[in-house]
Amino acid sequence: MRITRKAAAAAAVVAAGALALSACSSSSGDNKSDDSDNAGINTNASVNIAWNQPFYSYNGNSITGNATANNVVLYLTDSSFYYYDKDLKIVHDTSFGSYEKVSDDPLKVKYTFADDNQWSDGVKASPADLLLEWAAQSGKYNTVEKKTDEEGNTTNQGALNKGVYFDGADPGKALIKDVPEIDGNSITFTYSKPFADWEVNFSTFLPAHVVAERALGVTDPQQATDQLVKAVQDDDKDALSKIAKSWSDDFNYTSLPSDDNLYVANGAYKISKFVKDQYVTLVANDKYTGDRKATIPTVTIRWNGDPMGQVQALQNGEVDVINPQSTADVLEALKKTSNLTTETGDEATYEHVDLQQGNGGPFDPKSYGGDADKALKVRQAFLKSIPREQIVDQLIKPLNPQAAVRNSYTVTPGSPSYDQVSGGNGMADQQALDIDGAKSLLKDAGVTKAVKVRLLFDPENTRRVNEYQLIAASAKKAGFDVEPYKVQTDWGTDLSNATTYYDAALFGWQSQSTAVTESDANYRTGGANNYYGYSNKQVDTLFDQLQVATDPAKQADILAQVEKLLVDDAFGTTIFQFPGVFSWNPEKISNVQHLTIAPTVFYDFWEWKGGTAPAAS
Repeated sequence: MRITRKAAAAAAVVAAGALALSACSSSSGDNKSDDSDNAGINTNASVNIAWNQPFYSYNGNSITGNATANNVVLYLTDSSFYYYDKDLKIVHDTSFGSYEKVSDDPLKVKYTFADDNQWSDGVKASPADLLLEWAAQSGKYNTVEKKTDEEGNTTNQGALNKGVYFDGADPGKALIKDVPEIDGNSITFTYSKPFADWEVNFSTFLPAHVVAERALGVTDPQQATDQLVKAVQDDDKDALSKIAKSWSDDFNYTSLPSDDNLYVANGAYKISKFVKDQYVTLVANDKYTGDRKATIPTVTIRWNGDPMGQVQALQNGEVDVINPQSTADVLEALKKTSNLTTETGDEATYEHVDLQQGNGGPFDPKSYGGDADKALKVRQAFLKSIPREQIVDQLIKPLNPQAAVRNSYTVTPGSPSYDQVSGGNGMADQQALDIDGAKSLLKDAGVTKAVKVRLLFDPENTRRVNEYQLIAASAKKAGFDVEPYKVQTDWGTDLSNATTYYDAALFGWQSQSTAVTESDANYRTGGANNYYGYSNKQVDTLFDQLQVATDPAKQADILAQVEKLLVDDAFGTTIFQFPGVFSWNPEKISNVQHLTIAPTVFYDFWEWKGGTAPAAS
């Protein structure tokens, strides 16, 4: 699951089972288009797509980079052993490689790269790439954790330099305890126990040879790769410390790096231009040999966090495709524009509020002398003050008259198990708007003064601002002063790095796979998406059981138990399922489709057809 950092309105893939943040926010010289104006617009055959949050990391599998804003770009530049079709069925991409389960007891899965599979710099993609991804996300080699200050700056860099710290965590990969076996063009992973989502456990990855070259100071790609493999196999802490630092840090950037090795690609496109906070331009990758080839030579993604601004840009011909956060004004404006194709539908993103339980703030037992019961009552009181029905009625029903409050952390409304899970978790009752009940809980907790709550959300997102205003007004009646957290870097980065300085977070999680264990990383102790200090051993044990459960009825029963614990612990609350709107200019691009999971409107790019449209250069 990725932050719809669209997230976090944040999902391609951080971990096979991880939700993504949804913000629902040296040049290769391949693009020779004409810079005919200050905006860098030209008239080459191309397509412009608007998105709501800027790209900031080429490593979408890291904790920092796990965001839809990154992965919609990486969907075009990365390839994989599989992808989802329109019906969310897994399709094996044999032009990239193959994979198969070779044993059930123990579970063994073998991946084999296609002979002509290569990166855009001409270096062959190889098992070393997957080996690095496993090492980075399994947690096997980490010896230290990163600590940050209010601005997200690392405060224990000395310890990180001496130890091994990969900024990644994936429960599925952590089930692989033994070092994978490499045999020629293949790599085999042996799991320590059965895993229900083994088929989607490995997807995208970074180029091992680039990481090794930068980390180990070796210029020859093959020699660098060999040294990386040896370091992993030998558990060489000195080499792994350098490798981990490169994997975690080097691929995070907000403009085009001077080192073009930092954006080599193995997919249909590669980055050509990247101007901070404005746009990224992708061009067809001439080294790509797979089946899903680029049909439009140049794709530019332009950032605009204002939904109506995206509509106006589409109407003015500045962009050709938009997937803005939907509002009644957005939908009305699009329907009134006759030359556009506009479609609506639910997205696999849901809005929610999570509470910090380990930052010394109002929801942390430390603020009450270690009294966990008092902190729990304050959390419960705050959740009872959030006007979920009002938010849905005023902001969502104008777009979807059938919209309803979502009452599940893990299951999408309309799914076969939704009624079972939501009906038994207690959320509808315990988190219904109840100002008097909230006041009573605060009184029981001995709270006599207004409780200050710093709420993190995207200040550029109109709907989030409206939600904040409704929450703040309602919570004030119960005894809470809710104020916006002042974003230090960008709100998505602050979500994971500035955890001491906000008390609650309002954002969306977007599904990027159909994995039943997708929510594991959100709620497990130390999970990649658990930014809040939440820990419950029963929840951890239930997710252990879920990993090996293959019966859908058993899976639903486990998730129902997990959610009951989350509600009882007042982890946070869910609000609504995102109403989606997609619009494009059919004279500029056709064959546009969209998935309910990430990458939404970027899906099926290999079937796009386009004409001459403006493009950044």
